[in-house]
Amino acid sequence: MHSFMRSIGFSNIINRKHADDLIKEVCASCDVRNAVRLENGNAFVEYVKEFAPHCGIVVCGEMDENGFHMDYYFPYYRTDTVSSYADLTVEKHTDKDSFAGVCEDTRIGTTIIFYVSNAARYQKEAMQSSMKNGNVSVSFTALASEGRILLPIQKSPNQALLDMEATSTRSHLIAAARNGDENAIESLTLEDMDTYNMVSRRIMTEDVFSIVETFFMPSGMECDRYQIMGEIQSVEKIRNKRTKEYLYQMNLLCNNMSMDVCINEADLMGEPDVGRRFKGEVWLQGNINFV
Repeated sequence: MHSFMRSIGFSNIINRKHADDLIKEVCASCDVRNAVRLENGNAFVEYVKEFAPHCGIVVCGEMDENGFHMDYYFPYYRTDTVSSYADLTVEKHTDKDSFAGVCEDTRIGTTIIFYVSNAARYQKEAMQSSMKNGNVSVSFTALASEGRILLPIQKSPNQALLDMEATSTRSHLIAAARNGDENAIESLTLEDMDTYNMVSRRIMTEDVFSIVETFFMPSGMECDRYQIMGEIQSVEKIRNKRTKEYLYQMNLLCNNMSMDVCINEADLMGEPDVGRRFKGEVWLQGNINFV
């Protein structure tokens, strides 16, 4: 069973029979059906059913003359907010017709690996070479297994402006360093040393989360799992119409990148509100947008 089903309100799915019943329901009464012809002559099919605003379940498999053969399913959460226009690479998973995306966004400072949530659309566009045109973007969403709400760091308007300028400067330096600019590499090295010294000094008397405002870092063995912390830009409490469980959907600013997170109310510690921070472990999805 999928570990993040509870993130969209299905904490009651505790065995394979419950999951199979839900999969049959999705296939029988889907909201959207996407299909693309494969090289072997069969069709790759997605059945999509929404159980709460912007989130639900996708069932994927192949269709041949004998009918539909399910390959896998997963919970999804989608948004219209574009997170990144950075260069994008997509690779197929070894064991099934699902895909991992790789995005090099300088704001994060590390390679972002995510689960592609619109596989059928991607395969259709890939056949038409739409990825090579460069007119693509990605909208990041995340399903959280657990999380907590932290108070914001108190800053003056002037300090907030200086932080934004520093973030922008660092992004440009990272981009230049990747192109081999030695001055940029030296500047980043000196900046990292200054940051290390500052943290080492302040950690003696302050809590780490009063020093670190936001972060985005890999977590565990799976490449699309992350620990994140970001400032809440908007929050909405919704309800799964089938299970009646309450969920929180939040838009975060994480390392200056917009990202939407969905979490079960039962798994969230604290009361989310605009300006506060969310910290949690998430499974990162990406919806690839084609122009």
